[in-house]
Amino acid sequence: MKNIVIFLTVILFVACDSKNVDMNFYDVPAWSQKAIWYQIFTERFWNGDLNNDPELDDMAGGWPHFRPKEWQIHPWTSDWYKMQSWEKINGKDFYWNHGLRRYGGDIQGVLDRLDYLQELGITAIYFNPLFESPSLHKYDASLYHHIDNNFGPDPQRDKKIWALENPADPNTWQWTAADKLFLKLLKECHNRKMHVIIDGVFNHVGYMFWAFQDVVEKQQSSEYSDWFIIKKWDNPETKVNEFEYLGWNGVLDLPEFREDENGLVQGPANHVYNIIKRWMDPNGDGDPSDGIDGWRLDVAEMVNITFWKNFRKWVKELNPEAYITGEVWWQDWPRNKMFNAAPWLQGDVFDAVMNYRFGRALKLYFLNETDKISTQAFIDSINTLRNDYRKENFYALMNLVGSHDMERIASQVVNPDLWVDHGGNPAQNPNFKVRKPNEVELKKQMLIVGVQMTLPGAPMVYYGDEAGMWGGDDPDCRKPMVWPELNYEDETTHPLGKDRSKDKVSFNHSLFEWYKKCIRIRKNESALSLGDLEFITQNNPNILVYKRSFENSDLWIIVNNSHIKEYVDLNFVNNSNLLNLINNEEINCPESGVNISINSYDILILK
Repeated sequence: MKNIVIFLTVILFVACDSKNVDMNFYDVPAWSQKAIWYQIFTERFWNGDLNNDPELDDMAGGWPHFRPKEWQIHPWTSDWYKMQSWEKINGKDFYWNHGLRRYGGDIQGVLDRLDYLQELGITAIYFNPLFESPSLHKYDASLYHHIDNNFGPDPQRDKKIWALENPADPNTWQWTAADKLFLKLLKECHNRKMHVIIDGVFNHVGYMFWAFQDVVEKQQSSEYSDWFIIKKWDNPETKVNEFEYLGWNGVLDLPEFREDENGLVQGPANHVYNIIKRWMDPNGDGDPSDGIDGWRLDVAEMVNITFWKNFRKWVKELNPEAYITGEVWWQDWPRNKMFNAAPWLQGDVFDAVMNYRFGRALKLYFLNETDKISTQAFIDSINTLRNDYRKENFYALMNLVGSHDMERIASQVVNPDLWVDHGGNPAQNPNFKVRKPNEVELKKQMLIVGVQMTLPGAPMVYYGDEAGMWGGDDPDCRKPMVWPELNYEDETTHPLGKDRSKDKVSFNHSLFEWYKKCIRIRKNESALSLGDLEFITQNNPNILVYKRSFENSDLWIIVNNSHIKEYVDLNFVNNSNLLNLINNEEINCPESGVNISINSYDILILK
């Protein structure tokens, strides 16, 4: 009998251990469900090192393929749309010239501002692409295995290191000054209990990518000729260059990797595998604590899902607690149809996606005027998301209201009734309003932030939203960060030459304190990140009420989505003494309930 018990115990242990291994692979990392995300577009966050600023040669091979001799680093505090003297020479408009602008943001700039992020309450950072690239946006990598040299302290020395390497052979790779500074940043973030993920752009590369340049030079003879989608090779016996290839979305600056039924073909797939290892376990000792904590994967729906399943295996082998989120956004952009990302959230692909559907629901309910949806329609939108995804993925989604690819939340408030990511700046829509929000519109932004911080899913703040920044779709959402100690020019210029009001640009301290308060409440109350969600029906169409419950803690969130004061009967809460976490006021609720007032565009968080 004793031997049978021992045998059964061993079998149970093995089964449990096997289950734990599966859970490491399929489960979402627990930290990501409690994360407060902050998205950083490094080139525009802070210029912490004036000695590494880009020069004309650093832009070689990048759009718009023009390098004016008079070019200069752009003044950080200048009027955004105002053209500098060197920009006016070429006769092009603002939207052509913006691709030439560099403001000098760098890794040192992020290090300098970690105290700021910590004060705000941020626990996780998502960086837009950091890898070596000639562009301001870095989605056109020329090297995956190095941080952009202008983000580090010694750009010229870094170039010399590149020249000593074979980019195809990881055994030859060295660590540049930029790489080392990024690793220092990782250490500093981890010391502050902040997680860090970076943008992985693995569907395509830049025209200057080392392997593609080899193909351009050697054509069919290149050992990397099967890495890309080549339509036609050049005939050296003719004067015309017949070389044709496929670029992402038709953009020839972004050559696409070739795929087969498993996703990226073997050559680029192996290279990506080595890139994953380099940044997730930099010293190769099997301890991932010195590496990044995960990946955000660009245009993820354009890569065969089988590749992402392999990608997950590679990542989770290195760090089971790593977080993988995908950009799975537009299924049919012209018809305004977003993806249901369920196929990517079945446990064997991604942990989460950038939740643009969440941001759209908030916009339709809180901001739209002509096309405003009802309270019940908003509830249905959130419930649809909840039903589409597994619970653990639903709670780990990156709940955003703006990003580097769409209008900032402040400009969405000013421009209601537009489709998300459609007609979001004057270049796309001449009637787009470029002004800052007024007081009422600012209240709407604050209300949306309160809701963002109290619904399931990990809230993400796009850099500068908390400081009061505004701006339309790319590039206008990528202005240099507004810092409290700097004096900025008023915005008086319109990109189309139209008249506009003069808007003062300055750090909005009261808005920052609001973000800070809402983040603090979310972090202090586990129910807001981990708790169950229950919507409570109200007779008033302007009132939204929902309950968050976790273990022995219950919170009721009451939202007034109207321009007038409203009254709410707390008949759904009996025999409770409530505390409004927003202002620490106490509310007594006898058995019959109590009628309370709520100001226009306001939110109560009752515990």
